[in-house]
Amino acid sequence: MTLIHMVMFKFRPEITQEHKDTFVRELKKLKNLDCVKGHRLVVGGPSVTDPIERSQGFHYALLSFHENLAALEEYQASKEHHWVTITYMFPYKEDLIRFDFECEPEDEHMWQFMSIPGFNGTKPQNGV
Repeated sequence: MTLIHMVMFKFRPEITQEHKDTFVRELKKLKNLDCVKGHRLVVGGPSVTDPIERSQGFHYALLSFHENLAALEEYQASKEHHWVTITYMFPYKEDLIRFDFECEPEDEHMWQFMSIPGFNGTKPQNGV
């Protein structure tokens, strides 16, 4: 089973871009936690939705994958997660939306990432 964790973040208007950049940089480090399945965690933003109003002012989104609910709970209870959120998010947020769900077994194949020769230390085959 895979549990998918999604969060959207909206900062208060007075929060600087420098602060937001630091938050994103630190948030991305959470992918190194063992409770993140396959170290699959991505942070994106700003939104490129057109028209932008459909993004409802949210600045960033996080998508992470966990083996099960226990692994998600481990992720959220980790000192690393706690440090990032208490240092860079909660005192500065305007809004936050969280949504977690189980991936259906027949959809698990969509989350398998293929290795690309030449990336992550893999060697190109046949000179390609």
